[in-house]
Amino acid sequence: MADRKAIFITGGGSGIGRAVATYFGSRDWFVGVGDIDQAGMDETLGMIGHGFTYAHKFDVRDRSAWDEALESFATAAGGRIDVVFNNAGIPIGGSLVENSTEEIERCLDINLKGVLFGAQAAYPHLKKTAPGSCLLNTASAAGIYGTPGASVYSATKFGVRAITESLDGEWAEDGINVRSLMPSFIDTPLLDHTPNAQTNEGIRQRVTEAGLEITPVLEVAQAAWDAVHGEKLHTTVGKTAKQMAFAARWLPGRVRKQTRASARPLGR
Repeated sequence: MADRKAIFITGGGSGIGRAVATYFGSRDWFVGVGDIDQAGMDETLGMIGHGFTYAHKFDVRDRSAWDEALESFATAAGGRIDVVFNNAGIPIGGSLVENSTEEIERCLDINLKGVLFGAQAAYPHLKKTAPGSCLLNTASAAGIYGTPGASVYSATKFGVRAITESLDGEWAEDGINVRSLMPSFIDTPLLDHTPNAQTNEGIRQRVTEAGLEITPVLEVAQAAWDAVHGEKLHTTVGKTAKQMAFAARWLPGRVRKQTRASARPLGR
């Protein structure tokens, strides 16, 4: 088995995935990225600056494609995968009645099924490099307390949180660490998307108007490194996420009152 540690990252063609890829790559890890965006992946790997990289185009909704992606990456990385970062995800906002069946199913399939399929496919590889290997999942501050105007997205991120907690128990005996990141609004291209097909108002605009903080993506990359090497089950990233986690635990009545009073759903 090769000595160089290896990480495979979905959604590696941009945003958080790209930031984590370059961060681990700069620390001499073998980096693999998966995405549906080949050009984005090529750009990510070009930023790393060494040749220990690999790109695999696939859709996280395809269970068999997961096996092919990880088998191919393990071969390229010298027979090992130390970390699988279940990061691919899409936003969806607006009130639930505005969301189309197609939008709801796509978000559930990518954000939730994709994570479950990734975990299944990752298990045999992470078991080989245990103890100390890690499945890292991207949850969200929306997985701390349900967000008005993002019921579907919040549901998927609560689901990712639950998957993380469940597998933390299931895989402890195997020596595989399971962790999640819970970022708030991160400065990535996802903020420039519209939350649903019924609106042309971008997410970034709504966040800015609400006076919420947008966290630099480098903070997520640093948090990912700390999560992989630390003991914390869930890592909040950004001021908004940290405040939400504190308030949801210690001031739930106030959070509920503020949420009900301030709700103007994304997309309206």
